[in-house]
Amino acid sequence: MYDFDWSSIPGALPFLWDGMKISLEITVTAVIFGIVWGTLLAMLRLSPVKPLAWFAAGYVNLFRSIPLVMVLLWFFLIVPQLLRSFFNLDPNTDVRLTSAMIGFALFESAYYSEIIRAGIQSVPKGQVAAASALGMSYSQAMRLVVLPQAFRNMVPLLLTQAIVLFQDTSLVYMSALADFFGAAYKVGDRDGRLVELLLFAGVVYFLICFAASQLVRRYQKKLNAHVAH
Repeated sequence: MYDFDWSSIPGALPFLWDGMKISLEITVTAVIFGIVWGTLLAMLRLSPVKPLAWFAAGYVNLFRSIPLVMVLLWFFLIVPQLLRSFFNLDPNTDVRLTSAMIGFALFESAYYSEIIRAGIQSVPKGQVAAASALGMSYSQAMRLVVLPQAFRNMVPLLLTQAIVLFQDTSLVYMSALADFFGAAYKVGDRDGRLVELLLFAGVVYFLICFAASQLVRRYQKKLNAHVAH
């Protein structure tokens, strides 16, 4: 039987924490950018201006049809070259984290766009008509009437997508970036305790994601209770 030895973990915790900070940094950046760009894409898809709707639909369908690991690989190979050229960076400048953030943000915005579009469509169209009757323009109606209601309904789905995004950050390991999973793998490979470190990483991912999902579920119940009243 395999002889488990967990002695490497205590000494590796500072390195693992540094990796966790990278994972969280990618997650937060991708969530913020994804929601902002996703909201714009959702509004473009609902726009009566056909070229704008076609652009948004093409963008969303493209990124939703490509595996995330392939997108990250493209950005790992292409974005560093572009950043070094545009900003005249030193060839030795490490831009892997920036590349990963850009890749995740652009990829996740396609999924956030669909969530937000569904949320906008869930708001009764009569509310836009009522806002127009009050003298609001379409953009004002969307900003002041539709989007606040849509986002309130969408919060559980947006948070759930953020949990999935946090799990997916482990894919930056393929670019040799020391996120939490990558840090665990490196320590385990260095100390010959890969099984223990990957099991530990799995437990940490489970605890964080399970706790976050329970909080989302509690929020969903409160939201449903509020709507029922």
